[in-house]
Amino acid sequence: MLLSGGIDSATALCLTKRTYAVRAITFEYHGVARRELEAARAVANKLGVVEHRVVRLPDLKEAADIPGFDRGMLPPTYIPLRNSVFYSLAASVAEESGAELIVGGHNKDDAKIFHDVSSKFFAAQQAAFRAASPVLRRNRVSISRPLRLKTKVQVIALANELRVPFELTWSCHREGMKHCWSCPGCVSRRESFAKAGVADPLSPKW
Repeated sequence: MLLSGGIDSATALCLTKRTYAVRAITFEYHGVARRELEAARAVANKLGVVEHRVVRLPDLKEAADIPGFDRGMLPPTYIPLRNSVFYSLAASVAEESGAELIVGGHNKDDAKIFHDVSSKFFAAQQAAFRAASPVLRRNRVSISRPLRLKTKVQVIALANELRVPFELTWSCHREGMKHCWSCPGCVSRRESFAKAGVADPLSPKW
């Protein structure tokens, strides 16, 4: 299970735990908010994963931190080929541990922005992993995206039903002890909770 400090991955974790014992992996890359890493650890502890690994990738940077990088219409938080890197490392852990699934918490809205969240991409990744590893091929390891057909608003509604610990999650792109409520991550969180009709325990009184 690829686990960030966000609501999507926490929701995917709750769904996956219904059937599987879960090992979670979080990536610490250049510029990631410290509170997001803390949130990932808190969610992993709260939901009782078998193991939680933090893989450090200090040279992996977001587009905004790469001088001269032409990101076109992609957001400044875009990381070049991020999911190729993340899922390859997750596949390594899957081979080591004998896992049957590699799970990510990508939602339907993500696929509208990032090409490495498409079904075509994940089908190719899954085929590549099986071709590269006799263990993954024998175990018929697959990539699962349980939220792929849900919008962010629908994920919030589902997370509320599953009693995801919203108070432990983190959506802000900036450093700080509290959400800034002005960056894209915070704005999306605020709007999604409002449209889902769910109260956000972290939101200030507007």
